[in-house]
Amino acid sequence: MIRHIALQLQRMRKVMKTASLPSLRVDPELRAAAESVLKEGESLSSLIKDSLRRQIDYRKTQAEFIARGLAGLAEAERTGVFYTTDDIQELMRKKLEKAKARKAARQK
Repeated sequence: MIRHIALQLQRMRKVMKTASLPSLRVDPELRAAAESVLKEGESLSSLIKDSLRRQIDYRKTQAEFIARGLAGLAEAERTGVFYTTDDIQELMRKKLEKAKARKAARQK
């Protein structure tokens, strides 16, 4: 049994190898600016890796937002039902009032 688990772990290590990104040439001012904001114990590599992850998440979120907007537009065009900004703001005001009322009722 232990041998079986050890073999599985060895296989997993082979699958989870790291990959390299292309080296990045930057001007000295950009490098100095990056180094000036490093936290205690943080390396340039970890800053770049964190920045890359955040940019990937941002772009995915942005793409999803655009897709939802386009889907909403298509639905509005299909149904002919459109809402003005005033309609939406009024809807949000009512939701906020209800939420405040619920919170006040719970605090009593």
